[in-house]
Amino acid sequence: MQRPPLRRSKSNRIFAGVCGGLSEFFGISAFWFRLALLIALLPGGVPGIGLYLLLWIIMPSE
Repeated sequence: MQRPPLRRSKSNRIFAGVCGGLSEFFGISAFWFRLALLIALLPGGVPGIGLYLLLWIIMPSE
């Protein structure tokens, strides 16, 4: 089975489509990626924001 390319989602997005794109790539609900991002934001916010911004820059748009 071939995976779809890793891209930011235009249809499943709240802010930039990073979590939606990850969910389409891995085939699981975007809820779990959003929850993981929320948990990463808890210890001061820097780990979660940094990871999200990095993925936003690296992942091409749909």
